[in-house]
Amino acid sequence: MGTAKGEEPKVEYKYITIERLADKYSVSMLCALANVCRSSYYKWLRSKQNPSPKKLEDEAIKEKIMECHRRLKGIYGYLRVRVWLQRIYGLTVNHKRVYRLMKALGIRSTIRRKKPYFGSKEAMVKSDNVLNREFRASSPNQKWVTDITFLPYNQKNLYLSAVLDIYNNEIIAYRIGKRNDLNLVLETVQQATYKRKVKKTLLHSDQGFQYTHKTYNRTLKLKKMVVSMSRKGNCWDNACIESFFGHLKSECFHLHTFESEEQLIQVIEQYIHFYNNERFQKKLNNLSPVEFRTKVAS
Repeated sequence: MGTAKGEEPKVEYKYITIERLADKYSVSMLCALANVCRSSYYKWLRSKQNPSPKKLEDEAIKEKIMECHRRLKGIYGYLRVRVWLQRIYGLTVNHKRVYRLMKALGIRSTIRRKKPYFGSKEAMVKSDNVLNREFRASSPNQKWVTDITFLPYNQKNLYLSAVLDIYNNEIIAYRIGKRNDLNLVLETVQQATYKRKVKKTLLHSDQGFQYTHKTYNRTLKLKKMVVSMSRKGNCWDNACIESFFGHLKSECFHLHTFESEEQLIQVIEQYIHFYNNERFQKKLNNLSPVEFRTKVAS
């Protein structure tokens, strides 16, 4: 398992690498390159060759933790793994020990992960809830909503930023990126406003750090758009885009197992095309969003 960008590799991984290369290169040189103390490496080597009873016990528990992780597809965090060990094997293991061993194995729960924060601590620009749950529009480009959702795969995350037109529930722009940051949002806005008349178009979002950033607000004002934001912690104020994300995950994302970034992006793009062009909606007289828009226009 590779380390995240900017993360220092675990010391044990360094020792393992040194051990593998020790028959070709000098240990002193390898330790210097890995920035570890040579005496610490030899101490680790001795403990590996003559493991203590606690070390042997740790290895046995690790095997059972991996069994739990494989059988339950990684949905348990360290607290539930601890309970699983108790119920399946009758092992009473301190939760801190389970956490330490899972960390050493490089595994953690695949769900409900804390989302990384990529924002800066700049002054926030907050706007009123102009939309005020008026989820109806009389024409295209009158009211838009936007948000970001995360797409976990293979112990990694991608982020989907989308803009939806309330008039016909059409996804008019979206971007998929590796970082949940301001650039992802700005690129989505640029794509949405390209070749569209957006003067006085209302764009509603939550109070995420990207949307309260002064650059985001300045961009919308330069385009003469109306900025609207949900009340803090109230997802129902942005229910339209939340509903779309719910459909995407239940009808597409959760039905697949993704092994690569390319595969995930391809499936998401195919679903959004299907959603816009083929998936009929009762609200739209059983037409797809694009069919509804083009029929009314004609």
